[in-house]
Amino acid sequence: MTAEKTGLVVTAHPGDFVWRAGGAIALHAKKGHRMKIVCLSFGERGESQWAWKKGDVSLTEVKAQRREEAERAAEVLGAEIEFFDAGDYPLHTTPEMLERLVDIYRELKPSFVLTHSLEDPYNVDHPEATRFAQEARIIAQAAGHKPNPDLAYNAPPVFLFEPHQPEQCNYKPNVILNIDDVWETKRRAFEILAAQKHLWEYYTRVALNRGMQGGRNSGRAMTYGEAYQRIFPQIVEELA
Repeated sequence: MTAEKTGLVVTAHPGDFVWRAGGAIALHAKKGHRMKIVCLSFGERGESQWAWKKGDVSLTEVKAQRREEAERAAEVLGAEIEFFDAGDYPLHTTPEMLERLVDIYRELKPSFVLTHSLEDPYNVDHPEATRFAQEARIIAQAAGHKPNPDLAYNAPPVFLFEPHQPEQCNYKPNVILNIDDVWETKRRAFEILAAQKHLWEYYTRVALNRGMQGGRNSGRAMTYGEAYQRIFPQIVEELA
């Protein structure tokens, strides 16, 4: 029996998995992968400008709105989602959250992991999410952590999705994913995020730019793309 292919997304806020990795999520879900999103916060403080501009709204109400949006967006993309409610601005994880993420790595056995860039001077929640995802990946590999002689676990490759201003984040993508087949799905997920409607057209332009670059680098027709930076070496038998 062929093992189920899976993908794990560790994101600081709800919008991040839509803008930056929605195409990858939808594309792999369409191919039959089980896609799981771990959303560390509801983006209730720093990612909810439109919600707060209404005035006379509580933190609980904003969190509920963002949770509902994130769940709908994940459903559109074909993924399941789990919230850690770590708060945002600032985002602080706990030992219990780390244990849960380690268990998710071991249970899901992801074929790949998607998370934020290693640096982001504009949003410290983002590299904190990446640090957390990497720490859990390392601990999941440790045979002495919750020892189980029957456990078989291979560390998955980690791909960093594109930050808002890559040139300020020392971000150098080395993978461009063609998302033409799922662009309309990603766009539908965009439009669920009413609290961030100011970003809809911005990330449409990003996808078009990466699509043009993907076409130039591959010599194949391509309109929409997503950029990723791979952390660990890819092991291959030949280069072509």
